[in-house]
Amino acid sequence: MFVTRKHLSRRTLLRGSGSVLALPLLEAMIPACTALAQTAANPQPRLSCLYIPHGATMAKWTPAEIGKNFSYTEILAPLEQYRSYINIISGLANQPVAPWPGEDSGGAQNHARAAAAFLTAAHPVKGDMALVGESLDQVVAQVLGHDSPLPSLELAIESSGLTCGSSFTCAYSNTISWKTPTLPMPMENNPQLVFERLFGEGATDAQRRERRELSASMLDSIREHAGSLNKQLAAADRVRLDEYLQEVREIERRVHLVDAKLDENLELPAAPSGVPRDFEAHAALMFDLQVLAFKTDITRVSSMMLSRENSNTRYPGSGVAEGFHNASHHSNEQKNKDQFAVINRYHISVLKGFFDKLAATPDGDGSLLDHALVLYGSSLSDANEHNFDPLPVLLAGGAAGRIEGGRHLSFAPQTPLANLHLALLDTFGIQRDSFGDSTDMLSI
Repeated sequence: MFVTRKHLSRRTLLRGSGSVLALPLLEAMIPACTALAQTAANPQPRLSCLYIPHGATMAKWTPAEIGKNFSYTEILAPLEQYRSYINIISGLANQPVAPWPGEDSGGAQNHARAAAAFLTAAHPVKGDMALVGESLDQVVAQVLGHDSPLPSLELAIESSGLTCGSSFTCAYSNTISWKTPTLPMPMENNPQLVFERLFGEGATDAQRRERRELSASMLDSIREHAGSLNKQLAAADRVRLDEYLQEVREIERRVHLVDAKLDENLELPAAPSGVPRDFEAHAALMFDLQVLAFKTDITRVSSMMLSRENSNTRYPGSGVAEGFHNASHHSNEQKNKDQFAVINRYHISVLKGFFDKLAATPDGDGSLLDHALVLYGSSLSDANEHNFDPLPVLLAGGAAGRIEGGRHLSFAPQTPLANLHLALLDTFGIQRDSFGDSTDMLSI
């Protein structure tokens, strides 16, 4: 048999004037005479860590049954179609959120520590200088990130310019990702800047603005190279490349549309360029950018804050008029708890959009949902009490065949969240005796 298909490096880039664009996995990148199924037998896992503050209405979050035959609750119901990919994890606590002896106690203090403790499972020390712990995502990035252009990607919905207070460094409120106990990883909430970080559209803000004003699309700048490459590809790869370029262009169009709308609405308060005012549109863009980064193997690890602790953002799409933080303080009145549960369910419905995109994106012999692992949760349980036990936590995705889904796993009360983190590190082939305040490794 003669093999005439041209082989491409997995690191092939489309290049244009000031732009480079990574490519998804194409059959031409697979060595000649090697079946796709063989190459995909050892797919690359990805990790996405998502944080939501203020806990949840746990009675409407936690399934009554344990194991596989459980019923989805009111809050989690939007995810039921992905049952086979999802594990609900119950019984976890994040003790590092609590004050140390001699430290001030109270709700504001726990809010100030909660986000920083989520992926570190370490106690954020009060003061102007940050001191907490290395985070789960960054430990994984040290291993998975060796072969990707960006070791990790850190995203947020809300601006880091908002207040933090309580005499804690603002870093605790603005990121969940920590490279070292004293080095926070800044989170970007501007989709335009994230897009440019992934694909490059000018070295300075002035250059990027000039490109936007001239409507200079990145895809236009690499069109000639794309056309040349297309002639070398087999039919299936040409279709895949065309679909990918259309996907990039659609995200680029939506990012530019945000800019245009901000420019049009001059009567509204000024907003950072490229940041949607609508939560759902903003979250969808950030999720799509994560999917694109995973698909092109630009990064294999991401983290994202869907909101900040103490945020009183309103979500018109939920149908609840009350702000997020205010709604979490339900005063033990059932109608208020029910109202907060509606917001919790709304966030889950937005999360489903991420799963939809992962499931629809081919990756080797499966989808990104087959090969990714998504951790979603909070460091608080009942925000009215500012407690941290039991936590709302779920896992989604097959982690490249390393985790079985479709289960409600319930552990003994006050099991450290760090025990889950230790198990996740093991899932990614990282051997540790301990992590944060872990006492053992969970069996997941």
